[in-house]
Amino acid sequence: MLSWCSGDASAFEQIYARHRRPLYGFLLRQLRQPALADEMFQDVWQRVIGARAGWQPDGGFRAWLFRIAHNRLNDHWRASRHRPPAPADSDDRINREADPSTPEHVLSEFEQRRRLQLAMEQLPDEQRLVLALRLEQELSLEEIGEVTGVGRETVKSRLRYAMDKLRAELTP
Repeated sequence: MLSWCSGDASAFEQIYARHRRPLYGFLLRQLRQPALADEMFQDVWQRVIGARAGWQPDGGFRAWLFRIAHNRLNDHWRASRHRPPAPADSDDRINREADPSTPEHVLSEFEQRRRLQLAMEQLPDEQRLVLALRLEQELSLEEIGEVTGVGRETVKSRLRYAMDKLRAELTP
C-alpha cells in the first residue's frame, strides 16, 4: 500500500490480486445476491482508490479494507430498512408494461416526424419561418415580429394559416 501511495501503479495490481477473492467472498456471503455483491465490491474498491491519498499505515491494509466493506454493508442495511420492499407482484407489473421502444413504435414515431417535416416543407417560407421560431425557438409573437420585421397580428395570422395547413395535411 505504501508503494502504491508513492505512485507505483503496479503495487495496486498486487493489492487487488491479493485481496479481491476474499473481499468478494465476504460480500457475497453477507448479501447473498451476486449482482448486489458485484456492485458493493466495485464501490469498496472505488473508496479504497479515493482514500489513497489519506491512508495512514496505522494498522494492516486487510483490516482497513474489510472495515470499508463492513461500513459499506452497514450503509446498505440501514438504507434498506427505510426503503419499502417491492410489491410481491412487481415482476408481473413490469412485464405487463408496454415497451415503448419496440421497432414498430420507433418506426411509427419516425414516420410521424417525417410526415410533419414534409408537411412543413410545403408551407410558404414566411409561414414556415414563424412556425419554426414559435415551436422550435419558443419565441413570443412580439419577438417573432421583431425577427421577421412584421407586426404581431401578421405573425398570428401566419401561424394560424400554417397550423391550419398542417392539420389538413396530417389529418387522415
